[in-house]
Amino acid sequence: MSRPSGHRPLSWLLAFLLGAGGAWLGQPRQLQAAEPVPSQLQGLVTKFDTVANRHDLALLKSLYSDNFSTVDGLNFAAFEQALQSLWKQYPNIQYQTQIQSWRQEDQQWIAQTQTNIEASTEWQGQPAKFRSVIESEQTFAGEKLVRQKILSEKISLTAGAKPPEVEIRLPQQVKPGQEYDFDVILQEPTGDNLLAGVAFAQGITPTNYTRPAPINLELLQAGGLFKRGKAPSQAAPQWLSAVLVSPEGMTWVTQRLRVEP
Repeated sequence: MSRPSGHRPLSWLLAFLLGAGGAWLGQPRQLQAAEPVPSQLQGLVTKFDTVANRHDLALLKSLYSDNFSTVDGLNFAAFEQALQSLWKQYPNIQYQTQIQSWRQEDQQWIAQTQTNIEASTEWQGQPAKFRSVIESEQTFAGEKLVRQKILSEKISLTAGAKPPEVEIRLPQQVKPGQEYDFDVILQEPTGDNLLAGVAFAQGITPTNYTRPAPINLELLQAGGLFKRGKAPSQAAPQWLSAVLVSPEGMTWVTQRLRVEP
């Protein structure tokens, strides 16, 4: 059975480009859907997409405030180093950001956005597809991005002729120290095919953004992965990931679990 190499969640890098690099701090106040998005705000969000498509790191840096930081402990310097590696690994990244709601407070634009991301690559010589959907809240002051929060984050990497199809069951939010279930359910029976997999949690820290997670697959007897987890004692978001490998393909999924009082 082939074993996938170490992996790190890539959505945080993509999210940084599109306004999703911080931790969840509560839902923004929504405006009516009929309220038109101001042209200035739409232009700012569109500029992030355009600059990232060009892989123009210098111009991208100019769109961030000097005081930019996230609750996850990231700053632009750490992001800049990892982004160069990401662009090398995924030279054909495509993403599109839509503004779902917005408001204005103290001369700042606050927008809730949804970003759909796709990229193609290879995994052990087979074609692979990266997909991510990220909802975030971002705050602009003037022409600069000053603050970001992730509201939800879902990632998948699939490879091979027939990667396992799965359904993920995970709460969006738990309290510190609370137990929770992380279920990754196969959508089709495996028959006589061997299936290996693993499920694991990672704290969202600057180190884990750039350090691949060690993977040790185990043969599966049931129709998926069913894990009981416990949130950390302190409020801090987690990445919950699962890997499933069959003779016909591989599926890697990651979701963010909010841990809030």
